[in-house]
Amino acid sequence: MKKQYRSLFWLGASAGALFALRAVSKRINAYSFQGKVVVITGGSRGLGLAIARILAEQGARLAICARTEHQLKTAEEELTALGAEVLAVPCDLTNRQQAEAFMQKVKTHYGQVDVLINNAGIIQAGPLEAMTVQDFENAMNTHFWAPLFTMLSVIPEMKVRGEGRIVNIASVGGKVSVPHIVPYSASKFALVGLSTGFRHELKKDGIKIITINPGLTRSGSNVNISVKGQAEKEYAWFTAMGNSLLTSSSVENTARQIVEACRYGEAEVLTNLPARVLALANDIFPELTSDILSLSSQYILPGPTTDKTEKTGLESDSELVPKHLRTRATKAALDNNEF
Repeated sequence: MKKQYRSLFWLGASAGALFALRAVSKRINAYSFQGKVVVITGGSRGLGLAIARILAEQGARLAICARTEHQLKTAEEELTALGAEVLAVPCDLTNRQQAEAFMQKVKTHYGQVDVLINNAGIIQAGPLEAMTVQDFENAMNTHFWAPLFTMLSVIPEMKVRGEGRIVNIASVGGKVSVPHIVPYSASKFALVGLSTGFRHELKKDGIKIITINPGLTRSGSNVNISVKGQAEKEYAWFTAMGNSLLTSSSVENTARQIVEACRYGEAEVLTNLPARVLALANDIFPELTSDILSLSSQYILPGPTTDKTEKTGLESDSELVPKHLRTRATKAALDNNEF
């Protein structure tokens, strides 16, 4: 027995020493963004804009893209006022030619890409009965194919330099599939698999791939979601959950965690406690977690409907959203260029 205890002691001590050594090594090799060229897709609003603000203050040279030109212009002006050099390009990343043209424009303008942050995203809220194949295709095009296009455009040159960082912003919904946002969750699962697989294969080339799985974040993005089914009820639960202090984090806190994960080359990060609890529960008790989510779908979320009409979040707002949560959501939307 004593021999076994000694073995366990030395095993624990070795593990602790290895962990400490790894932590020290990470700090020593911390990445500086000063003067680095950072591409942020979907950088005109919400979480992408919050990340861009932090990197602007840290001296990064920024390239942002988005499909909505007036929001892109507003973001460019704000980031320039913070002292950053900014290249802002209208682009639909789901179109491979546009994605590659955007990345080439960045490389022509700055000379290279040091950091790529794949942040662009969409979300559809509604029951499965209201979803179409096109909804799943749109989600996959945005969350899987677009990041793949941008990654493939920068990886060869990063390999030549023996250095580069790519951050893929997935979701806790890419770890645990959540009812009424199934196209979103399915596509984020695909992005998590893509991102972690690339990390395993590219680490030898000096390229660090960081997978971020944010929990609910108060970015104001609820006004721009797509809503189907009982639109007012769908929007109400989505906005309430996404703006409650118990279930969500501020966009500033989430953005800081993403920047720090990139700085230290973390493999994967869940950004808040509710997300970590949900993912851990699903890993340890998958059937129980499934039962709870199934019950929430059956008894808490809006009932099924075959109405496939699509509305924006803003069009679906109603008095069903508690006043204090609507106020908080509206402030976040105004602060983060979502309108």
